[in-house]
Amino acid sequence: MYTIVQDGDPVLDAEALPVAEEEFGTSELTGIVDGMAQALDKEPDGVALAAPQVGVSKRIFIVRYDRLVTPPEGESPAPHLGVYINPEFIKASRRQVEMDEGCLSVRGVYGKTIRHDRATVRARTADGARFERGGGGILAQVFQHEIDHLNGILFVDHAHEQFEVHRGDAHHHEE
Repeated sequence: MYTIVQDGDPVLDAEALPVAEEEFGTSELTGIVDGMAQALDKEPDGVALAAPQVGVSKRIFIVRYDRLVTPPEGESPAPHLGVYINPEFIKASRRQVEMDEGCLSVRGVYGKTIRHDRATVRARTADGARFERGGGGILAQVFQHEIDHLNGILFVDHAHEQFEVHRGDAHHHEE
């Protein structure tokens, strides 16, 4: 069972290693992704998670698409998971926007970051299939935040107007 590591753990400062060709389609890789999904499931305010956040220095992140929007009162949608292995940006909008940001590895700290308004990523699935996905708003922010993790960068390294919130004080999404 994976636990989410916190700021100060050296794995968060290191550049993650690419997943090797021979790892695709293996039970080991599926096990990493499943473990990450279980760790994210336990964090209801978490929308995405990068492998270094669970101590695994590999270029993998996952997104809970169902958590990117607020469900109607009383509804809890089924988990809808996106898996991105060896992701890379292929496009980003020139337009940048200031966004509120938090992180499951920097619990309780929020700040403002400047992110591209739209971004497109090329990645692979656990079985090795290649795909591209673009998005705007919070999904573009997630792509940038998670790829930063894979490059050893935390949002607090470049955020401004940082502040702390204690659990239960406010509803924020954390990535």
